[in-house]
Amino acid sequence: MRETAPSASAAADESGGGRVLRAARYVAGRVVSALVSLFAVMVTGFFLFRLLPGDPVRAMTGDQPIGAEQIAAMRREFGLDQPLWQQFLDYCLNVLRFDLGDSFLYRAPVAELIAERLWATILLAGTATVIAAILGLWLGAHSGWRNGERVDRINTGIALTLWSVPTFWLGLLLITVFAGGLGPLPSMFPTRGMGGTDTVGMLPTVLDVAHHMVLPVTTMVAVIYAQYLMIMRSSLLDEKGNDYLLTARAKGLRDALVRRQHAVPNALLPTVTLIFLNLGQVVAGSILVETVFSWPGLGRLFYEGLAVPDLPLVQGMFLFFSASVILMNLLADLVYPVLDPRVRG
Repeated sequence: MRETAPSASAAADESGGGRVLRAARYVAGRVVSALVSLFAVMVTGFFLFRLLPGDPVRAMTGDQPIGAEQIAAMRREFGLDQPLWQQFLDYCLNVLRFDLGDSFLYRAPVAELIAERLWATILLAGTATVIAAILGLWLGAHSGWRNGERVDRINTGIALTLWSVPTFWLGLLLITVFAGGLGPLPSMFPTRGMGGTDTVGMLPTVLDVAHHMVLPVTTMVAVIYAQYLMIMRSSLLDEKGNDYLLTARAKGLRDALVRRQHAVPNALLPTVTLIFLNLGQVVAGSILVETVFSWPGLGRLFYEGLAVPDLPLVQGMFLFFSASVILMNLLADLVYPVLDPRVRG
């Protein structure tokens, strides 16, 4: 008896089932990889910060005279008298319960401290990231399309110069010029904090906060926009030689229209991972910028914790920062195959 060929519907079902299985394996693999990375961060953060010089108990007591019994009692209170392996085990169990511990310095839960400072950092770093992405992608598209021309050399030269400048030095320079006043140039912008405490009303408060944000946002944008510019430029250079652009020109489309409607959308794909990673770094903010401008965000909180060292605080914040980047990287891995069918298995 002759075997019958499988029907078209059965083949389609098998093909669809295979795609679902491959997608499930892809997602599971990325999730497992993210969990392994998160565990590695936990281990690294726990042991790394214990290599920092300084005694947390001595730092908290300052110059106050204190006896050996009181010091021993404080060590027991903070769990510093336990063996290192016991401290690590307790730390891992607490993390699984989403408990980041209590700060030595502030005598408050680390999770609450992070929640209090988070929105100030998102406001500052988020604003800077959005502006840097728009500026960098726009300039990168124009530089890549006009490769080798004067506009390309100027854009890339300025971007690479600012990218290589130390962040704290640029922030101090802006403070000297625009806040302290230089020669006939008057002081125009504040340098400390997020806003005045005597401001009344919603609109005056918003304007005051925006006024305080000008210098720190400018510092962050100047340093990070080059990443977007260079990646967009490189991606657009790769796209310029493709046949579909020659076809678009052959149809009579203007050069600007070919760039805007055909080249740029495809060149944007490699920037997806960078955008997601920078979104993850938004919650970390910038330690140097927030410290220089006394911005009450997570970056300054982390700096204050390092000075003690406040082990639960810096461990919890390090884990929180790293988890946000790992999560955004995972989302980028999951979104990229949807945006670009060429990378699908």
